[in-house]
Amino acid sequence: MIDRPEYLKKLAAWKDKKLIKIITGVRRSGKSTLFKLYQDYLLEHGIMQEQIINLNMEDPSVRSLLDWDKLYDFINAGLLKDKKNYVFIDEIQNVKDFQRAADGLFIKDNVDLYLTGSNSHVLSGEWATMLSGRYIEIHIFPLSFKEYVSAYPYNDTRETMFQRYLENSSFPYSMEFTTGQNRWDTGKIRDYLGSIYSTIVLHDVIENKKLRETGRLELVLKYLADNIGNQTSMKKISDVMINDGFKIYPQTIENYLEALRDSYILYRADRYDVKGKKLLKTLYKYYLVDMGFRYFLLGDRQIDTGRMLENVVYLELLRRNRKVYIGKIDTPRITEDIKNANTDKEKPITREIDFVVENDYGTEYYQVAETVLDKKTRDRELAPLNKISDHNPKYMLTKDAAPLTSHNGIKQINVFDWLLG
Repeated sequence: MIDRPEYLKKLAAWKDKKLIKIITGVRRSGKSTLFKLYQDYLLEHGIMQEQIINLNMEDPSVRSLLDWDKLYDFINAGLLKDKKNYVFIDEIQNVKDFQRAADGLFIKDNVDLYLTGSNSHVLSGEWATMLSGRYIEIHIFPLSFKEYVSAYPYNDTRETMFQRYLENSSFPYSMEFTTGQNRWDTGKIRDYLGSIYSTIVLHDVIENKKLRETGRLELVLKYLADNIGNQTSMKKISDVMINDGFKIYPQTIENYLEALRDSYILYRADRYDVKGKKLLKTLYKYYLVDMGFRYFLLGDRQIDTGRMLENVVYLELLRRNRKVYIGKIDTPRITEDIKNANTDKEKPITREIDFVVENDYGTEYYQVAETVLDKKTRDRELAPLNKISDHNPKYMLTKDAAPLTSHNGIKQINVFDWLLG
């Protein structure tokens, strides 16, 4: 069982607070394991086993409790009257009208309630209305690179471990598929990812969203997996599909993307105008929850590995409780732009800042590149950051082994140091 100290710390901080703790995230990301780790923590800190009630609503042995009133009655009958009870319900969305049971348990003074859910419906509709202000969400991802390295079974370089992290998946159980002697059973890993993917697509997407078929949905997901970090729109995807012989309208694609995001297999980053200080409503970027899924969907098809690095950094920023946007800023053309331009040399060019990040302390800006040892590449990556007039921190993350460097106040950091820090 891989330790998840950051998530465990969050749960411990909310212990006995009068709020429902809801852990959300993609299937097999480690929600049930986090429950087990936290229950062990409780036992180590003076809570008795009989104070803990733990139910997994995907377990066939509790199929009689899939109506909210039966679930409530079962738990209520098992509560200790004179002690605090810690109630854990895994995959609560499988219970019909589950919010009623949750509300009934919440109002009891001797219950500390913890739930998990594998799609965003847990926090929408009637649920959100009924329990508004009564819950805290803790969103869990598959393993971070730091967690992956902590459980890595062999003595390898960081570069090698990172490549395994991309290819073999960040889902915790994928770490079990080793064959010894620094070898990985990639066949079993792909089979395992296939089983997760099928469950997500068939259950969390097709069934919950009442979609009619999987083929076109998978085409859209494969397109996005092949275009990680590229700006896109519903019309652009639709045009590509039509050119390939598949007639899929933008509204249908929008429904697909909403369903994929609800299941947490896909995340969307909105664009932000840095100078205008406003969100833009077009040309979003999409990122996958796990790079192993990309290899599962597309095989070893070549992709700019810098964009996969960008995907990893994006997820890491989300893990660190940041709000993350794609930055847009208009800047004068640099020498390389002027030489290649077919338009007015004086006209500004719209440049992209990989990530504009908001946290409790303010705003940060990030550029991500595999290497900036080449001066032209370095100048291109620095150009948008140099045009930001505020004094918020600016970072450039690269694989370059050089020590911490500053370019006119922009800190260049080795991305492995940053991911492991």
